[in-house]
Amino acid sequence: MAIANVLLVDDEVPFIETMTKRLTKRDLEVYGANDGNEALKKLGQHRSVEVVILDVKMPGMDGIETLKEIKKTYPLVEVIMLTGHATVESAIEGMKFGAFDYLMKPCDMDILMKKVNEAAEKKRLHENKIVEARIKEITSRRV
Repeated sequence: MAIANVLLVDDEVPFIETMTKRLTKRDLEVYGANDGNEALKKLGQHRSVEVVILDVKMPGMDGIETLKEIKKTYPLVEVIMLTGHATVESAIEGMKFGAFDYLMKPCDMDILMKKVNEAAEKKRLHENKIVEARIKEITSRRV
């Protein structure tokens, strides 16, 4: 079983291909998307995705816009922003809109794996809390 289900979003196809191979070797289930619109479609198709690794600089819908849409539609999905063009401003903006973390390209695979695992765990904890709250609500009505 995969450690986590990940959606990798980047406009550079060779980057997605290389990262998919590297992440799959580390027991992740990886889906790829080349832009923000495709990312949103893939999230709709693959409800098991827990973590999105999202490039900041993309043509069309950029990473920050994509992040906002992901958080609006799939609020529990965690997003790790990834960029080769890091600026303090875009890092702050990403975190302000709900990004789990922000990493520089090229990033160390061990650090990326640690962040992916932490993000997936955070999503699972939120889902469990929601389930527990619903169970509590249902069982309290019966009294």
